[in-house]
Amino acid sequence: MWRRRHRRAPVEAPAVPGAIESELVATGAVAPAMMHRSTSILLGLGGATVAVFGLAAIAGIAAPILLALVLTICAHPVRRGLERRGVPRGLATGSVVATVFVVLAAFVAALGLALGQFAALLPQFASQISDIGATVATWLASIGFGSAQVQAVESSFDPSNLVPLVSGLFGSITNVTVALVIVLTMLILMAADAGYLPTLLSQLRPSRPTLVAALTDFASSVRRYMVATTLLGIAQGVLNALALVLLGVPGAFLWGLLSFLCSFIPNVGYFIAIIPPTVFAFLVGGWALALPVIVIYAIINAVVQSIVQPRVVGNAVALSQSLTFASVLFWAIVLGAIGAILAIPLTLLIRTILVDADPAASWWRPLIGDLDETRTLMKSEDARNKALRKAGRAASKDAKRSSGAG
Repeated sequence: MWRRRHRRAPVEAPAVPGAIESELVATGAVAPAMMHRSTSILLGLGGATVAVFGLAAIAGIAAPILLALVLTICAHPVRRGLERRGVPRGLATGSVVATVFVVLAAFVAALGLALGQFAALLPQFASQISDIGATVATWLASIGFGSAQVQAVESSFDPSNLVPLVSGLFGSITNVTVALVIVLTMLILMAADAGYLPTLLSQLRPSRPTLVAALTDFASSVRRYMVATTLLGIAQGVLNALALVLLGVPGAFLWGLLSFLCSFIPNVGYFIAIIPPTVFAFLVGGWALALPVIVIYAIINAVVQSIVQPRVVGNAVALSQSLTFASVLFWAIVLGAIGAILAIPLTLLIRTILVDADPAASWWRPLIGDLDETRTLMKSEDARNKALRKAGRAASKDAKRSSGAG
C-alpha cells in the first residue's frame, strides 16, 4: 500500500504552473519528441532569419544568379528541342544563351531609353509638379503635420529629385553592367550543367522520388508562369501604350514599358503602373483625361490578369492571395526590384524545398493556396446546405398547410 501511495503522490500533488512542462516531461506524460520538435522549429526560424539577412547582404550577387536560374529553367525546353533535332549540344546551348542575352540587352536598352524619355519629360511639367507639391504640403500643414515632415514631402515633388529616385530603383550603370555580366556567365554555366540534369534526376529518382517529382513540378510551374506572364505582359504593355497614344498622354512608351514590368508583380504591380500615366494625364488635361486612363487601365488589367492569366497558368502557382502579396513585399525588401519581379518563382522554390519535397509536409499545401480539393468540398457543402434549406422550407410549408387545414 505504501508503495502504491508513493507512486501516486507525484501525480496527485498540485503542479506548480512554472514547472508544469518539466514535471510532465520528467514523469513521461509528454514525449521528448515534442520538446525536440519545438527546439527544431526555433532553430529553423533562427537559421532562416540569418539566411535572409545574409541573402539581403549579397543581393547584388544573389539577385542576378536567381534571375539566371529562372531564365535557364524557361529556356531549357528550347535547348532540349534543338538537341533532339540533331543540333550539337554545345551549339544548342550557345544559341539559347545568345538569344536570351540579346533579349536582356534589348530590354536594358529599352529601359535606358525610357529613363531618358522620363528625364526629358519632367522639365515640361516642372512648374505644375512643384505646384502640386506645394498644395500637398499646405494641406499636410493644415492637418497638423510638423514643418520637417511637410518640407520633406514638398521636396519629394521637386522634378530634379525624381530622375535620380527612379534611376536608383534599378541601380547605377555600373551595377546594371555587373548584373548583366553575372547573368550571362551564370546562363552559360547553368545551361551547360543542365545537360546532365535528366541523367542526374534518373539517378536520384529511385532513392528520392518525392524530391525528383517536386523539382520537376517546380520547373514546369515556373516555366508556365514566366512564359505566360511575359507574353501577357507584352500584350498588356502594348495595349496600354496604344491607349495612351490615342488619348494624347505624354510618355506612352515609358508607361507601356512600366506596365510590362509591373505585370510580373502580382497585386501590387497594377497600382504602381497606373499612377504615373494618371498623374501626367491630369497635368495635361485634368480629370477629363485622367479618368479615361484609369478606366482603360482597369479594364485591360481585369481582362488580362483576372480572366486570361488564370486560365493560361492554371494551378501552376497555387499560392493564396495573402501569401502572394506577402511574398512580393518580402522579396522586394530582400533582393530589390528583381526580387519583386521574381517573387512568385522564388516563393515556389521555397515551397518546393520545404513542402513539396517532404511527404510529411504535404498537408501544408491547402493552407498556402492549393485549393482544388478545398473548392470541391466547398461546392459539395454548399449543395448540401442548399438542399437542407430547401427541405426545411418545404417542411415549413407543409406544417403551415396542415395547421390551416386543421
